Amino acid sequence: MALMQYRTVKGPGQAEIVIKKSRFIGHAKPVASEEEAIEYIEGIKKEHWSATHNCSAYMIGERDEIQKASDDGEPSGTAGKPILEVIKNQGLKNVAVVVTRYFGGIMLGAGGLIRAYTDGAVAGLSAAQQVYKVLHQEVLVEIDYTLLGKVENELRGRRMLMGETAFTDKVTLCCLPLASESETFINWMTDLTHGQGVIVPSDERYIEHAELP
Repeated sequence: MALMQYRTVKGPGQAEIVIKKSRFIGHAKPVASEEEAIEYIEGIKKEHWSATHNCSAYMIGERDEIQKASDDGEPSGTAGKPILEVIKNQGLKNVAVVVTRYFGGIMLGAGGLIRAYTDGAVAGLSAAQQVYKVLHQEVLVEIDYTLLGKVENELRGRRMLMGETAFTDKVTLCCLPLASESETFINWMTDLTHGQGVIVPSDERYIEHAELP
């Protein structure tokens, strides 16, 4: 069963912090697959080919099935794992993060590196702007023109998300209720149109929200 909602980033975004003369640039982007995550990471590595390190992590899947992290030459466990922990702690899914380091000449030690890569990941994710992806059900409602004003008014009152409206010999409204409320919506629409509308549930899809509806 698909998730009703999850948090991710709007992205892509990047932000830079400086710690003891080392530059840490956090990059973050939403990704739909492991291939997309790898392509994004390789792109950052190519862009920042002269950097000392490009450490990364990504987490993908409705149940976080794919989790990978890379220290890219930093001491084991001081970079990739802290980046992955930030993704987990912020409750994000389908996200790839890269933290690029340009060494400034001062050693940070293991604890300092963990804090620096954590802060770099937080900065990158913040720049990418966190959003919610909420599952909606597309419901097509075909009605006569005589019912259009009444139905549109009621939909506005409910602040219903809408897709494109098709005008032919009848009107077909594309309504997008929450997937969890689709059955209730269909029953309500059937009553509203006194059974005169043709109501057909269609595809489910995730829609981006700044806050949970």
